[in-house]
Amino acid sequence: MVPETWLLTWTTYGTWLPGDRRGFVGNVIAQTDDANGADDASRRVKNNIPGTPYDRSMPGLENFAREHLRGEPVWLNGPQAEVFLEEARRTAEFQRWPLLALAVMANHAHLVVHAPGQTSGALLLQQFKSYGSRALNNRFGKPASLTWWTKSGSTRLLPNEPAVIAAVEYVRNQQGPLALWIASDAPQP
Repeated sequence: MVPETWLLTWTTYGTWLPGDRRGFVGNVIAQTDDANGADDASRRVKNNIPGTPYDRSMPGLENFAREHLRGEPVWLNGPQAEVFLEEARRTAEFQRWPLLALAVMANHAHLVVHAPGQTSGALLLQQFKSYGSRALNNRFGKPASLTWWTKSGSTRLLPNEPAVIAAVEYVRNQQGPLALWIASDAPQP
């Protein structure tokens, strides 16, 4: 039996906005022919189911989001990525969450971690981002936006051992990581 294992992904502040042509997950108003006078709130959808298309290329939404940034987008450099990687490893060890893989790129991070059944993906994401931010703030100061990360991120519970192996390989094969760590006992194909 595979313990509950999560693939967590999140971006740095301002580098991947709602409306982006690459695709995004956000609350958008469904464009339907049969709205029948429904208000915008009742037509909001979040296209975030694995294997289904994301929303993409909404230039008006992207421009709106860019105009409302609190500071410049945050792009990590090598020393910042290393500080975050080490803090993520410390956080996992302290919480007794076996960390399998971590890749930090200039504008996002991926992490594969085991956690007990009562630990939600949202809590894992919050803990890694929070402790990582504290370490980054202590070493480099706060960014102009006052945050290193976007508000949320992706939390995917991996259903079985092949999915865990695929997630570790996905992290291992990231293009241009600034910092990369794979556990010596991480499952391999």
